[in-house]
Amino acid sequence: MQIILLEKVSNLGNLGDVVKVKDGYARNFLIPTGAARRATTKAVAEFEARRAELEKAHAEKLAAAQAQGEKLAGQTVPVSQKAGVDGRLFGSVTNADVAASLKAMGFDLLKAQVRLPNGPLKVVGQHAVTVALHTDVVVEVTVAVVGESA
Repeated sequence: MQIILLEKVSNLGNLGDVVKVKDGYARNFLIPTGAARRATTKAVAEFEARRAELEKAHAEKLAAAQAQGEKLAGQTVPVSQKAGVDGRLFGSVTNADVAASLKAMGFDLLKAQVRLPNGPLKVVGQHAVTVALHTDVVVEVTVAVVGESA
């Protein structure tokens, strides 16, 4: 299916690109989230008429993400979890736990924006985690997992 992108999509294209994707990806994800639209001649003409407005909105989102990224970069996020005497956790620390801790610190994030490179954290200590605030803004934070006695 031919679609026109209404925002930058990683590994696919930039704002205004007309790309061919699988039907299910377009119908189930890109079109419902507002990231794309079918590339009919009418839709392309409407996009060209609104191009400046969409580029301005994209630039504002990027600037807001960069400002938040500057505040967030290098932060240490404390997360406490029950742990045994050997430092292994009973359970694990997931991206939802990290997002909740960041929200408590005053950063408004979704759990999907927190990326754990090696999966859930299962041991006490300092771990590097990336946070994708925008497709172009990715910052690294340190998660300090603190063990509670069981």
